[in-house]
Amino acid sequence: MRDPLILPLFVLVCGILLDRAVSFSRFEATWPWVAFLVLAALTARRSRWLQRTSVALALLFTGVLAETWHRPGPPPEIDAGMRETVLLAGCVVEPSAFSNEREQFTLELDQGARARVSLALDDERSALDDDPAALDEVGPPQRFDYGQRVEVQARIRSPRNFRNPGSFDYAGYLAQQKIFWTATMTRGSQAKVLAGRCGSRAMAAIFALRQASLDRIEKLYAGDDYTTGMMEAVLIGETSKLEKIWTVNFRRTGTFHALVISGAHVVVLAAALMFLLRVCAMPEIPALTVTAGAAWLYALVSGFSPPVARAAAGFTMYLIARFFFRRGRVMNLLAAVAIAYLLWDPGELLDASFQLSFLSVAAIGALAAPLLEAGPTPFARGLKGIADVAADPHLEYRVAQFRVELRLAAETLHFWTRLPLRWMLEPLAYMLRAALFAFEMAVISTVIQIGLALPMAEYFHRISFTGLTANLIIVPLLEAAVPIGFFAIFSGWRWVAAVAGWLLKIAARTADWHARIEPSWRVADPPLWLALGFTAALIAFALLVRHRRVRWFSAAAVLALFVLLLWQPWPAKVIPGTLELTAIDVGQGDSLLVVFPGGRRMVIDGGGVLQFGRRRRKPNLDTGEDVVSPYLWSREIRRIDVVVATHAHEDHSGGIAALLENFRPGELWVGANPAPALIERAGQLHIRTVAMHASTSFDFSGSRIEVLSPPADYAAKTPGNNDSLAFRIAYGERSFLLTGDMERPMEQRLLDHERLTHIDVLHADVLKVGHHGSKTSTTEPFLKAVSPSVAVISAGYGNSFGHPHRDILARLAERHAAILRTDMDGLVTIRTDGRGLTLDRMSWHEVSPGVAFDWAMAAGP
Repeated sequence: MRDPLILPLFVLVCGILLDRAVSFSRFEATWPWVAFLVLAALTARRSRWLQRTSVALALLFTGVLAETWHRPGPPPEIDAGMRETVLLAGCVVEPSAFSNEREQFTLELDQGARARVSLALDDERSALDDDPAALDEVGPPQRFDYGQRVEVQARIRSPRNFRNPGSFDYAGYLAQQKIFWTATMTRGSQAKVLAGRCGSRAMAAIFALRQASLDRIEKLYAGDDYTTGMMEAVLIGETSKLEKIWTVNFRRTGTFHALVISGAHVVVLAAALMFLLRVCAMPEIPALTVTAGAAWLYALVSGFSPPVARAAAGFTMYLIARFFFRRGRVMNLLAAVAIAYLLWDPGELLDASFQLSFLSVAAIGALAAPLLEAGPTPFARGLKGIADVAADPHLEYRVAQFRVELRLAAETLHFWTRLPLRWMLEPLAYMLRAALFAFEMAVISTVIQIGLALPMAEYFHRISFTGLTANLIIVPLLEAAVPIGFFAIFSGWRWVAAVAGWLLKIAARTADWHARIEPSWRVADPPLWLALGFTAALIAFALLVRHRRVRWFSAAAVLALFVLLLWQPWPAKVIPGTLELTAIDVGQGDSLLVVFPGGRRMVIDGGGVLQFGRRRRKPNLDTGEDVVSPYLWSREIRRIDVVVATHAHEDHSGGIAALLENFRPGELWVGANPAPALIERAGQLHIRTVAMHASTSFDFSGSRIEVLSPPADYAAKTPGNNDSLAFRIAYGERSFLLTGDMERPMEQRLLDHERLTHIDVLHADVLKVGHHGSKTSTTEPFLKAVSPSVAVISAGYGNSFGHPHRDILARLAERHAAILRTDMDGLVTIRTDGRGLTLDRMSWHEVSPGVAFDWAMAAGP
């Protein structure tokens, strides 16, 4: 077998997945493992088949045992209520990181129990950001180094996920780092530094080196926030100053992997160091040893991110192979690193970073390399020493023939131009080598794009088309910037730093140009059968790629399934003939999905992050992109017919721009005082904006919509809650009333309108409670007029506003309305066939975040 470690890796992975499906105890995993090992030893000389079977089963239970051994126990607890202010004392294990508005560090309270502490920089300091002299008078904020023991007074809470199908497991992500709480210090407060030191001296030295590198970067790029933040992320892995808007186009073009700390950084730095050591006449094995040590040092200094650690481990494996005079095979080396890594941490198997790292290298080793070896690579090698005729008989027939024909072409040019033959032959060979190299890079880029298509669709819902050329330009630029940037850090020379910054900015402009021509093609969650079929086709192609007669059939199957993955002709997961209202959990905000009986789909608001006071940067969380869109894609919804922006407040409209970009609706409905930036973005995307006003009534996709607010003559000087577009949807005998953040004055106006017209337009079976259940809305007379059977409240868990207010909850309870709350229930859904109502909520379903869940088909009680 060419790569003997591939099969053990496959069996080990099966064992890990088996334990995740069955959940063995440690005893149940240990005794079969021991038994099969003993059986393999006893049958070593009797039956080779039985011995191999026993070894395979022992490997299977090795994966089971590794998973059970690393299975996390119950999370630690602190005897404190939600947002209760407590005293926390512990060891600083991640030093202070500063953004424009916030300081953040990690405190280890006990072994394996950490809290991420943040402190908002006070208003006085934020107001003086542009005045260095005044900042010096105020004095620097506290900075905490690794190993300090400190005590802070802070409000503490446990991390909480957005409780929607397909959501990112943020709490699990932090738990992998042993972070189980987030703590917020009071603005302007000071932490108390306690006596003594903690932690290890080695890690203290590592963090000191890291901090010195960051300080040098800030000094080299002083006054240039963009280059400072980007270079800190690219070189050291520090992302506290990195703004999401700077990386959007890298993400769109599929080149973000080159921007963040990755295994490629280790390869480039190791190659540069290896070259210098070999130039200094150091023997190969000592040079490899020094380079491997430097790779592990870089992994530690850059935050020990998994991709860098995996690359350092791979380099170490290569060193071991070379020490024993073994030729390194890409797939075998990759399998060895994967086995070691999965035994160390089996949970990495389902990590997106792990999968993308290994699949990208596997695509090159198992797919691209054989294709290139059968095509241009031998010809590129044959161009070396093109004038050496004596070498031709020792080469492959087709390569030797190619060399002869190239010499004949050069001789023809020689006779035409009367220039020396060597002037014709060598330049022609160099041009062909450059062309073949570009072709090889295009093949590798294409293979990687196809090989990573499934995880890119599953995790990021994006497959880049311009990435085929963008990667060819951006990756070399950024990889060149890495060693040059580190040389600038070590030397302190500004002109070297300027060269690295120049390369970075060229890469950014290249990404911007490609993003302008990149089609907005977002991909919904693929069905299981397609994921399995595409994976099987890739494996079959890897196995058959060296067989000329059949490899093209497997390649055709891969391409056909790839096209199907992009096209996705299957319908969305909705129930025909029903009116559905789903309140998506977006925290403290609003976002509703309405599916109409006729099949059309509407999203009302996109959630968002409220911001108060002076802010220099947008939050990195885009609720429309990161929360609402993944839920819609989990239901295989790729198109929205109408997006509604009820009013301009950020907790409602902040995520709408991403929804317009991702789903390209036909219309954007707005109330009074819509956000100008939103209207402008809709115009850029050629989406029609429709201003809705009261007294508008029309049929829409099998239902009846009556717009209740705002009035046509309504005007307000500044955007507010009463700008909200409120309307009623009726289907058969049932109706839903959606009020946005409408408050008491508008509720009273609607009541007065009913009295004057004697028309009952307020009664509804389902009420989306106004303003997140605030006491400024849902007055007693209004609630009496609506008389809902179901009340839906969208609010953030443990929010600081006190939403929903206890008085509102009491009023709803007095009227025996069923109360559904996104802060307690997660995503909630109400459906009607025009006669009855069915309810469902996420809290009734034990589904871990990120797991595909057929919510639309779930039968509610």
